[in-house]
Amino acid sequence: MNLEKLQKYCLSLPGTAEGFPFGETTLVFTVMGKLFALVDIESFESINLKCDPELVEELRERYEGVLPGYHMNKKHWNTVLLDGSIPDRLLLEWTRNSYDLVVKGLPKKVREQLG
Repeated sequence: MNLEKLQKYCLSLPGTAEGFPFGETTLVFTVMGKLFALVDIESFESINLKCDPELVEELRERYEGVLPGYHMNKKHWNTVLLDGSIPDRLLLEWTRNSYDLVVKGLPKKVREQLG
């Protein structure tokens, strides 16, 4: 996985935007203003993704490259290491799951705007 591939994928999802609200090196992807992915563009060593609380622990136990969310609510967020131990296919799947969880929490009217 590289930054350009991740960025292209995230921005292909409906209603997404990117920005740097936490400083000039932390790229944040949002859907309708709510964040679903964070990555440091200088080191590109990991990505923070929202996760279903029922799967958080299972993923951490199953994959060495999945850790409690750095600087995030550990019940709802994982930090996924970008060291090659997690296949790109899974990384993109988990990114989509993060996006879907955030969309699910949006008001119905906003969700309808996304199609």
